[in-house]
Amino acid sequence: MLTLYQFERTWGIPNLSPFCCKIETYLRFAGIGYQIETALPIGAPKGKLPYIVDHDMTLADSRFIVNHLKSSYQDLDNGLTDRDSAVAVAMQRLVEEHLFWVALYSRWQYTDSNWQVNKTAIFSALPPIVRDLGANLTRRKIRQQIYGQGTGRHRPDEIFALGKQDIDALAALLGDKKYFFGAQPTTLDASAFGLLINIIGCPIESPLKQYGLSKSNLHDYVDRIMAEYYQDVRMT
Repeated sequence: MLTLYQFERTWGIPNLSPFCCKIETYLRFAGIGYQIETALPIGAPKGKLPYIVDHDMTLADSRFIVNHLKSSYQDLDNGLTDRDSAVAVAMQRLVEEHLFWVALYSRWQYTDSNWQVNKTAIFSALPPIVRDLGANLTRRKIRQQIYGQGTGRHRPDEIFALGKQDIDALAALLGDKKYFFGAQPTTLDASAFGLLINIIGCPIESPLKQYGLSKSNLHDYVDRIMAEYYQDVRMT
């Protein structure tokens, strides 16, 4: 059976990693059997989660994992037109390469209270000395990444203004549809859900979260997917 390696569940959502959540949601959308192994990035291929082991194949990075799931199991996007496929790719880039960094800033840098919530969720299982050292080193590394990517060079109000534009784009594309391209979920839905629930469904407070909650169609969308596909996971 396919094994998904990801962070331990916390906060009553599928996963605190948008990309782990993306892969598990794709598996559930497609009805692919799997088992979960809780892991940390240390020792993982490419040093990040998620990764999967499927028979004798180990794959890391959610994009390559999805490509494997499409070719070996079920392609959720095979009903999309060429135009819809192009829109889906562009919106996935918006979610994973732009909005993600605003959410990351909210969690690791925006306020000390957010950082403490995040630190407890990720590092609490480690021994105290290792926990504090590892957490602080990881935070410093991620803050450098946020700065290097460019998001961390802006003022907080500028960062959240950019994130709100992304939220507006997602809300406009979804409209009153069940999923972004109609009645059936696609890869974009797995990706968007993974990040949206990590913005509006977890105890990390920010203007981005409040703005996301103000979009009733996005809020309903997240609740609907949780109710239909994650009945075994209870939101707090």
